[in-house]
Amino acid sequence: MAQAVAQILTGVLRHYATILMQTTPKKQDIKALREQRALLRGINLRTNASVLSPSSFQARKTYLVSAYQAGTFLKDPDSKGKPPANPMTDPAGMDQMMGMMKGNMAMIVPQTLIMGWINAFFAGFVIMKLPFPLTIRFKSMLQSGVATSDLDVRWVSSLSWYFLNLFGLQSVFTFILGNDNAASQMAQQMAQMNPSAGAGMFGPGQDPDKMFQSEAENLEVVEHEWILEGVETRLLDRIT
Repeated sequence: MAQAVAQILTGVLRHYATILMQTTPKKQDIKALREQRALLRGINLRTNASVLSPSSFQARKTYLVSAYQAGTFLKDPDSKGKPPANPMTDPAGMDQMMGMMKGNMAMIVPQTLIMGWINAFFAGFVIMKLPFPLTIRFKSMLQSGVATSDLDVRWVSSLSWYFLNLFGLQSVFTFILGNDNAASQMAQQMAQMNPSAGAGMFGPGQDPDKMFQSEAENLEVVEHEWILEGVETRLLDRIT
């Protein structure tokens, strides 16, 4: 019980510490925003191609492919073909990396402290017994830190209870702090795995021109199938 309360309080403190460490997002340049939205437009066209008629899809595809290949949407057309700028000298890249570093610190430091506290005071203890039977395969997962071979599998060690709470308290954090909270481990891991879902589509060191060229190739090889093709015949066949 004390472990669960400590982990909940740690998650709440981490949430507010993350909010305090966040910097005010800078206003994006209109050209940079146009560059990002143009790439998203091509991705959305590929994803939702089936809802467009063949003529509509072909018109959009032709326009975007030619614009991507010509560098029409580039923020800095003069940099086309040049190597990407060093992210260590790019202010936007430095801000993004600093934000990721702050998020990692807010997640790693509290968990390291609380795990050290558990190892110091609760190492080798079993704290609860599950009220339902389990197979022997669960022994290594539920009895970490307890080196006994004859202990009933239903007993849970303090270290295993910590890891179960680590991934099982997400709904509690959502109830206390709301859906968009910084205490959720899974949300932070997803944000780190998919940084493009945040403020910027292009990360530090990425070449927008290469991404446009790659998207142009993806659009060219799309096999379009209209979802309404032959819908009258299909409807009549179903009725009759």
